[in-house]
Amino acid sequence: MDKEGKIKIYLADTDKDEIDKMQLFFADREEYQIVGSANDGESAITGIKELQPDFVIMEVLLGGIDGFKVIETIKKEMKESCPKVIFVSNLSHAGFISKAMKEGADYFMVKPISLENLEERIVDIANNCEIKSNEGEKVLDEKISNIFISIGIPAHIKGYQFLREAVKLAVVEPDIIASITKKLYPTIAEKFSTSSSKVERGMRHAIEVAWNRGKIENINNLFGLKIYGANDKPTNGELIALIADKMIMGG
Repeated sequence: MDKEGKIKIYLADTDKDEIDKMQLFFADREEYQIVGSANDGESAITGIKELQPDFVIMEVLLGGIDGFKVIETIKKEMKESCPKVIFVSNLSHAGFISKAMKEGADYFMVKPISLENLEERIVDIANNCEIKSNEGEKVLDEKISNIFISIGIPAHIKGYQFLREAVKLAVVEPDIIASITKKLYPTIAEKFSTSSSKVERGMRHAIEVAWNRGKIENINNLFGLKIYGANDKPTNGELIALIADKMIMGG
């Protein structure tokens, strides 16, 4: 913040209209100051390092180097003084969102966005409403548990514990889904002193139980997709990835 207590914001987007909209929006609010903007990645890095903003609102797709490279560079070079980063992007694929969070973004919003919602996210982060790691793990456990209850996975079966651990691993390291048999199953097996094959079977059993309980509509509603029917059970990896992506996107 500056001497007057204003939150300093830097904008990076190839779309000048988007920058103009944000500048107009925050200009009407005394508690914010737009300190600079850029349309390309190189200029963004230079401006952020020079102007030391509290927040960077950035599109992933920038001229020259992309937003991922920008955040990687400023995290490395600015260290403790690195600003909070909120991606506001046209890219809506879960893979991009996961990568953004893995690179260290504090939030990801898919365009078109509500500027009022953007302001809320800034306030949340500025007020240190981000939950510290130990509290965050508790909240993550609760969110996952609530999802499992809603889709019909009972807490007393082993597969419940295996799936919950898998989702937590996938939130921290999204790429682990691509190595489900070589990395994810063995990691969980080691934690629970069992074998990878038992982890896989336990997860499959938990999904079978959920489907037999007939709560398929809850699953479709949860993810906003009508993709599953009575005979269309997801694989272990598919269900883990769906729930992890929901957690990453603030579900």
